[in-house]
Amino acid sequence: MLENNQINLDKDDLEVFFINHLDKIYAAKSLLVSELPQILDNTYFSDLREAISETVEDVRKQLKRMDEIYQIMGAAVSDDSSNGLKGLIADSFKDIRLHGNNPELRDMSILFYLHNIESIEMASFQILEMLAVKLKNGRIKQLIKQNYEEARADRILLLLINAKYISTV
Repeated sequence: MLENNQINLDKDDLEVFFINHLDKIYAAKSLLVSELPQILDNTYFSDLREAISETVEDVRKQLKRMDEIYQIMGAAVSDDSSNGLKGLIADSFKDIRLHGNNPELRDMSILFYLHNIESIEMASFQILEMLAVKLKNGRIKQLIKQNYEEARADRILLLLINAKYISTV
């Protein structure tokens, strides 16, 4: 049990931890950018098509911000430790494709998984934002906060679309 309720990490360990977890989010976001456009044309709900297009653009901006963070930190993107979130997204798209013959269920699956993915990414960005404070780099904190805000807005949009279509089913 911790006596002083404080965790004391040296800056190098903190940076390694930060980059490792940024890698996980980066890999997940990269997979989203490649997978979402593939399902866009087959999306049944018009609101969902627009939300997917907006999400893809937001994710591209988030990736650019993360590229800037890597540059600031003198690090490179690594795909070594990214199976968790990336695996979740790959499984999500596999499940979405199972409903290929039923457009309504496919779109509900898209909404379900995208909402869950955005929730996980929001939580990840929140933790990284707290860590950025410990890194004492205001620019990194700002970039992470912008990514969090976009992920949050996308999640809210998906939740609203979900509520709209569930109420019409």
